[in-house]
Amino acid sequence: MNITIRDITVINTAPEGINLVVVKVLTSEPELYGLGCATFAYRHLAVEQILIDYFKPLLVGRDVSNIEEIWRLMSFNAYWRNGPILNNAMSGIDMALWDIKGKMANMPLYQLFGGKVREGVAVYRHADGADLDEICDNIQKYKESGIKCIRCQLGGYGGGGYSKAPASAPKGAMDGVYLDSKSYIRDTVKLFEGIRNKVGYDVDLCHDVHERLDYPDAMRLLKGLEPYQLAFLEDLVPLENLHWLEGLRPLSSTPLALGELFNNPVEWKSLIEKHLIDYIRIHISQIGGISPARKVQIFAEQYGVNISWHGPGDLSPVGHAANVHIDIASSNVRYQEWSGTEPPNKVIQELSGPKEALLDVFNGLPQYSEGYVYPNERPGLGITVNEKEAAKYPCTKETTVWTQTRRFDGTMQQP
Repeated sequence: MNITIRDITVINTAPEGINLVVVKVLTSEPELYGLGCATFAYRHLAVEQILIDYFKPLLVGRDVSNIEEIWRLMSFNAYWRNGPILNNAMSGIDMALWDIKGKMANMPLYQLFGGKVREGVAVYRHADGADLDEICDNIQKYKESGIKCIRCQLGGYGGGGYSKAPASAPKGAMDGVYLDSKSYIRDTVKLFEGIRNKVGYDVDLCHDVHERLDYPDAMRLLKGLEPYQLAFLEDLVPLENLHWLEGLRPLSSTPLALGELFNNPVEWKSLIEKHLIDYIRIHISQIGGISPARKVQIFAEQYGVNISWHGPGDLSPVGHAANVHIDIASSNVRYQEWSGTEPPNKVIQELSGPKEALLDVFNGLPQYSEGYVYPNERPGLGITVNEKEAAKYPCTKETTVWTQTRRFDGTMQQP
């Protein structure tokens, strides 16, 4: 007898003040269900509407075993495809079906991908600070906790917080996060020189540009960072200008990482084939879930391109677990971005804040120890959600301000 989809529900929760969206797919077997991450933190209600008003009537009654068929059905049903709202909704269903598949097999999900190629996956963490000394102190704390790769940022990405337009902007300029790319480049190169002088070269370092530079400035930063042997430089170019990589690539041996904004395979296929990037950094719910992420991982492996999935705070623990299950079974994973979902740890909490509320809502998170994370051995993704606790932390509909980034003449800039 086939097991079919009986119902689809959506759990919106924000235990850390960040909107998270989790999909629950219930089946014709009363105790069997799956969870998936559909988090699009800044448009969560739009994702929920797709799930309830469109996917639920489309999918109820269908066989849960046919994951590929259902993924393609969701993708093609509205004709237009490959956008972040649709893809995140698809991801919620896709991950939940893989979770169900693992439970039906009574295996942790990584076993369905061919089993382990490593016991744990190395993570990288974020060391921010107002000055060199604070950043180096945070780097040292991470090193002592076993972290082997650290992303270093000096006061963000070249802009302050959201505020009134500066005096240097034209009269009547809009409020926003104003960027100063020239000082950002100088400060960032100086930062990494200082870190290497104080900390040395026995720890991998990386940096996120967040695509906020024009082409000549991207060249200056890339060449300026060359001596400091970064593990990778992330999002040096905007999504809209991927062709810049053909000119930038020959300028430096610094590995390049890109991809958290990708939605569509045409955005990454030629980059991998031409080896214009060294790491692909996809946010897997953004491309539609585990099914397409596995295809990207295998495709990248054929060309010697590494994987380092996007793993920020605006990814639910269900999504983090999906990352780790793929990582454990994939030979071309080097580092996994990790936002600190591990159980309380004194040193880590000093740097990333307390996690008690998150842990009250989600159980079964991948376990952190000495620079590595490990999946649990429960069937499927291994995550459960306490829906009563989740309801204590409602999502918000506040206008997003950090993406309202501007150049000093007041024009909008990619965030």
